[in-house]
Amino acid sequence: MVIQHELEKSPPRKDCMKPILTLFTALILSAGSVALDKPNVLLICIDDLRPELKSFGADYIKSPHIDQLAQQGRAFLNHYVNSPSCGPSRYTLLTGRCGDASNKAIFMRAEAMAEGKEIPPSMPEWFRQNGYTTVSVGKVSHHPGGRGGPEWDYDSIPEMPGAWDRHLAPSGAWQHPRGAMHGLAHGEIRKKAEEMDLLQAEEGPDEIYPDGLTIDESLSQLERLANDDKPFFLAVGILKPHLPFGAPKKYLDAYEGIELPPIPHPEKPDWHSTWHTSNEFMKYNRWGRDPNTDAAFATEVRRYYAACVTYADALVGRVVAKLEQTGKRDNTIVIIWGDHGWHLGERSIWGKHCLFEEALHSPLIISYPGLEKKGKKSKAIVETLDVFPTLCDLAGLPKPDFLQGVSLLPILDNPEAKGHSAIAYRGTATTIRTDTHRLILRDDGDPELYDFTREGNAAINAAAQDPLTVSRLTQKLQSRLNAVGK
Repeated sequence: MVIQHELEKSPPRKDCMKPILTLFTALILSAGSVALDKPNVLLICIDDLRPELKSFGADYIKSPHIDQLAQQGRAFLNHYVNSPSCGPSRYTLLTGRCGDASNKAIFMRAEAMAEGKEIPPSMPEWFRQNGYTTVSVGKVSHHPGGRGGPEWDYDSIPEMPGAWDRHLAPSGAWQHPRGAMHGLAHGEIRKKAEEMDLLQAEEGPDEIYPDGLTIDESLSQLERLANDDKPFFLAVGILKPHLPFGAPKKYLDAYEGIELPPIPHPEKPDWHSTWHTSNEFMKYNRWGRDPNTDAAFATEVRRYYAACVTYADALVGRVVAKLEQTGKRDNTIVIIWGDHGWHLGERSIWGKHCLFEEALHSPLIISYPGLEKKGKKSKAIVETLDVFPTLCDLAGLPKPDFLQGVSLLPILDNPEAKGHSAIAYRGTATTIRTDTHRLILRDDGDPELYDFTREGNAAINAAAQDPLTVSRLTQKLQSRLNAVGK
């Protein structure tokens, strides 16, 4: 079954349009110096994806398709999300603004719109107002398909009102988007997490897990969009490697006999911090095993996570291959974005939902025709807030004045260009990441300062030893938070 809803063309919001004209960016083919039409956008969102890819320095991970995109574009090695949870992180991606730190952020926006409050248009709505056909497939906002209700399939409760001409959630044997979100092979739906296996690898094609259906529908949508005269903005949401860690067995087999590197700094912090008990992970059926005390089980979990990454990578490859088949690759901006990081035993955490480095660090790759110095990676600090203004620049659209990020076009032009500090928030804690340090401030505890300039210091709280840096970064963090209304 495919849950689908098509919207009528909505008129531009005059109150949000900037009263200026801009020139559309001409994307130039290096071979023929031919100006292309307005570029399409293909945004691929991947859930719980660490920047643990071969193109990001992890030699043991098999991610050839994402790595190829990195070779064709710009990989941002130090991209950070603005909140370590699906809902608020995706809210920021799609709105260009910071919001509530809970998974209710997107629905709070929809509720405000329903009450008649003036809400700036989302990124897909902005593109839609500027002549694009906008389509989402799978988990792009928070729920797969972008709706609410008990099974996440109520047309009357959209997460992003006015954003999509079509927003789809293929669910097949999983019955509905909620079933697909945490589904395992052959239509198994999570009812009680403790009764669902944490790890699974079943024989069969990609379609025995929910993401396979999402990609099949994405390929169909690409074909349909390619035959239209209008430019398109297609967003594809891939669930894996989100819990539970299930993927077709062939992807797990790829890691047979491969030695994994040791888990860095696996000890739980002995100071007050944003450490948590990994409840999302621990509530699944683990056969009585705990990866924090069972090294063999920790390795097994990491292999299954890696298998899910390779499964997601294969799905990315299928989408990009279809884009090339349609003949639209040479006029399409392709973005790979991870919605946040994920701990695999670092600091004794198995999950996200904290403000440590591993939960906030995720991959970002931008590839488009005309990019110079393809394959050159950027070490600049950037954040998810920057994606919306960057896409406006690349597509030649006016940048709305409500955006809180900055365009990454200077870094796309020059991979050596400087970035900027990245902020994030979670509950009553906030953090800032610079080239050299991470500062975490809690309302109910002492500051945490992590120094990345010295080997081994990245996991040690150095706040007491470096009060000057704490003071300097506290002022910088507060300035950024004030600017975004936090």
